[in-house]
Parts: sequence; structure tokens; C-alpha cells
Amino acid sequence: MPLLDIQSLMVEYRTLKANVKAVDHVSLSVEKGETLGLVGESGCGKSTLGLSTVRLVPFPGKIVSGHITLDGIDVMSCTDEEIRGVRGKRVGYIFQDPMTSLNPVKRIGAHFVEMISTHEPEVSKEDALKRGREMLERLGIHPQRIDDFPHQFSGGMRQRVMIGLALALNPDLLIADEPTTSLDVIVEAQIIELLKNLKASFRLALVLITHNIGIVAETADRVAVMYAGKIAELSETEALFERPRHPYTQALLNSVPNVRKKGQILSSIPGAPPDLAEPFPGCPFHPRCPFAFDRCKTEEPMLMKHNSSEAACHLYDKR
Repeated sequence: MPLLDIQSLMVEYRTLKANVKAVDHVSLSVEKGETLGLVGESGCGKSTLGLSTVRLVPFPGKIVSGHITLDGIDVMSCTDEEIRGVRGKRVGYIFQDPMTSLNPVKRIGAHFVEMISTHEPEVSKEDALKRGREMLERLGIHPQRIDDFPHQFSGGMRQRVMIGLALALNPDLLIADEPTTSLDVIVEAQIIELLKNLKASFRLALVLITHNIGIVAETADRVAVMYAGKIAELSETEALFERPRHPYTQALLNSVPNVRKKGQILSSIPGAPPDLAEPFPGCPFHPRCPFAFDRCKTEEPMLMKHNSSEAACHLYDKR
């Protein structure tokens, strides 16, 4: 049984104009100890999918249908109190922006005390602070800095604090939403290396949400590529980079600079993603796809198995 199992999940944002299908019948699973990379351009539904796993989709978003199971727990049927017990305790979440995710008027120690005491009320404030200091030290931050405020930390150190808070209760699953956003390249590499080491030492599963496909290449066991709220391709990482199946995945990889290729001409993906507030027939990528044919314009492709990969593309449908 997978640690996280998502079946036919649909999430909508209800606006005055229309209901926007941010996540459209997505099915996905994460095994214990596995790292799953979730990639795609901005607005494709990656963050909404991550937030859905712990029922944190912000208003006016709403989970319309589907099933989410976390280690045997039916997330969709949990009461508000039960799902609060899942957050932090079973699932650690690193939110997208470390600059705004920490309360600016609370010391770092107060963040750890609040996190730990909420889920483990029997733990004293002193013990919670002790655990916080131990976590900071493990993350390469001097334990005495637990008395500092967030503004006294650099962006990379704030991200480390966010990681520490997400791991404070030793969860089974860690979801990292764009964990290197707004960080420079050197700090980005340090954070990714830290996540890899912590994943191994804490023996947890990791869902890494990012638009940076290069980060996924060095961290993920499998990769799910999202486009327009749907899964376009799901594959083992090595197979994805060696033999990308979906034209969108191919275009993504072709747009990444390769320092080993002299004189490489960078390509871009023409056009723009579809407006999810408007119904669109056929494959959502067909207006931008160089291989599109008539069937692509009228019939939506389903995920189909190809060796160790799955791709939602009519090119591989022999019917």
C-alpha cells in the first residue's frame, strides 16, 4: 500500500467568471521512502495538488471530488480536528515563501513551541525549546539563534528554519513547495542537499514541487509532469530524462541550458497555457504541440503505460 494515494482528485477555484479546474481528475501515489518530483510551469496546479493532500486549499478553492488516503487514513472524511492532527504530525509542509511563512513578531523558539505543543500538549515548553535547538543545530544553525526573530535570518537560513519546523514532529511525508524560491544558486544547492540528507536520516517520503526540472533530476526517484491541471507524464526519473514521452516534457527539457553542449540553441514553448476558466476540447497542449493532429483537437488523451513511463498523448495510442 502506498503512503499517499490520490485518486481522481478534482479541485476548483470558484470565481464570478467561471469555475476554474486547477486540478482535473489527477491520480497519483507516493511510496514510503520515495521522492516524487512534481514539475510544470506556473499555474499548472502543482501547489494546489500539494495543498489538497492536507486539505489546505485556500478560499475560493474547493475539493470537488476524488479520494486521498494517507497511510490508511481517509483524508477526505476526516473531521477538522482530525485533519489538524494529520498536518505536522503525519505530513510536514514547507510552504512556498520562507520570507512570509514565519510570523515576524515571534521568535524562532516560539514557532517551535507552538508547533510541538499543538500536537503534543504533554511536552513542556522547555523540552520543546530543547528539541528546537537540536533541530537548528542539525540544520547548521547555532542553537542560541532560537531566540532571534525571523528578520535576523537570511533567506537561506529562514528556509532551513521552515524545514526544521516541518520535521519537528518526525512526519512520514514531507511536502516541499518550491523550497528554493528566491534563493541564489549556491544556497539553492545547499537546501537541496540538506533535503536529501534529511530525507535519508528521517526515513521519510518527499514530494518536491518545483518548476526547476534540474532540481528534480538530482533528487527524485519518479517525476510527475503537470500541465493545465492534469498529469501529462509520470515516469521514473532516469527514463524521463533519457526518453521523455510527452511533447510537453520534451519541450521542457529542450528549454533547459546544458553547459556540456557548445553552441546550444535554446528553444522555447510557443503560445501560452489554456485558460482553465474556459472549456477546451481535446488535449490541453495541442495548440502548442508540434506533433498535434486532428484527434488531438477533439479527444482528450488518457495516461497510457509505456514501459516504465505513462504519458497522456495520442501519439502512443495505437487504437
